[in-house]
Amino acid sequence: MSKRVLVSSLIGAVVALGGVAAGGLAWAFAPTDPSVENSSVRYAAPSGDRAGSVTFTADVIDDNGIKGLKVLAWPASSKLDPTEAELRHVADAACRAVSDETYRCTYTLKVTQAEAADLAKGTWYVSALATSKDGATTFVPHAATFQVA
Repeated sequence: MSKRVLVSSLIGAVVALGGVAAGGLAWAFAPTDPSVENSSVRYAAPSGDRAGSVTFTADVIDDNGIKGLKVLAWPASSKLDPTEAELRHVADAACRAVSDETYRCTYTLKVTQAEAADLAKGTWYVSALATSKDGATTFVPHAATFQVA
């Protein structure tokens, strides 16, 4: 085998290995989408002169940190079915770090007697949109369910 063929083969092998290594590094450093876990919701009806509330809580996990969590509660009977794009314009939950990668987010909506009287009875859903600091998002159309009696 000539030296020219041998050198060309070695250069080709180094370039191929470099491409595989670069691809592996790109994969290792690719942003991950945040996850929404341990979600729960509680509806407390107003009683007497005391307001009621809807409280949604979830853990949002991302290795780059969390920019925020958007939350929307809606009645199933409305057939609303919100999209990720629509959730970009709704209320923010309050989030606090509980570890380097996990944030506990809570959204509370006060409900007066008058508002409660106008609420649709039956099943309600909570939709959530988590956004990490690197811009990755996770949309959960039915993050939690609750009943309004």
